[in-house]
Amino acid sequence: MSRYRTGLAFGFTTYFIWGLFPLYWPLLKPANPLEIVSNRAVWTLGFCLISLALTKQLASTLTLFRNKRLILGLSLAAVLISINWLTYIWAVNKGHVVDSSLGYYINPLVSIGFGVIFLRERMSKWQWISVSIATIGVIVLTIDAHTFPWIAITLALSFGSYGFVKKRLGLGSLESLAIETTLTLIPYGGYLLFLANKGTGQLGQGAGLTTLLILSGAVTAIPLLLFNGAATRIPLSLMGLIQYMTPTVQFCIGVFLRHEEMSPARWAGFFIIWIALIVLATDLMRSSSTRNNGVTELD
Repeated sequence: MSRYRTGLAFGFTTYFIWGLFPLYWPLLKPANPLEIVSNRAVWTLGFCLISLALTKQLASTLTLFRNKRLILGLSLAAVLISINWLTYIWAVNKGHVVDSSLGYYINPLVSIGFGVIFLRERMSKWQWISVSIATIGVIVLTIDAHTFPWIAITLALSFGSYGFVKKRLGLGSLESLAIETTLTLIPYGGYLLFLANKGTGQLGQGAGLTTLLILSGAVTAIPLLLFNGAATRIPLSLMGLIQYMTPTVQFCIGVFLRHEEMSPARWAGFFIIWIALIVLATDLMRSSSTRNNGVTELD
């Protein structure tokens, strides 16, 4: 299999797995969201340490703790991803899968906004149009729900901010995740010990549930490793298009498997946002094609 096709396979697999997450987290009940996230972080650290040891990267990763700027940045990243994980798992287990998918639909638009505000990147005319259309969609959803879509906005802002911080740090996904989870080991590990001492923790209460809680580490880390493999093999513009598979799978789970309520106005709001994403995707593909043609002509 060619490098390009391998990258495509990694990319589609990554985003499809992430899309299926709403089917996994409810299996961990009656564990509460904080207990689930705590297990997720602790067992992800274990998975990362084993992987780093097998790939002989453990020693080099440990030396990164000497870099104060890096540790400060990853501490912020750890806080942001914790907010994202807690919000997402709470929303999914409370029956808000569609709201969660909305957050990941608008996440690319948040990333564009960060690029404009913090990196002084210039948006094209069509990107401005896309953001404007998506804003209308969010307004429609807000009016229909009679409340601000805080779940979607929290997920989009936390994950968009997390991606922005990680991009600025420029560290590999495995090393980065290992350090992030190490930095959260004391609060999350401490919480699990607290629950165990009280006898209310779900870890060890049953073979099936315990296995699923432990596997949450691999479930978290493996897609990230696949993502890294895809990102190094195919264009980022193509990765940007494939990523819409995740919220689409989540949306289908929420509507067709969980039977979450979809009023006509809610359908309209999502339809408007899908139009915005189509405009954005078309602009990204056209920009990528222009760059590639330019390189070909220079060669």
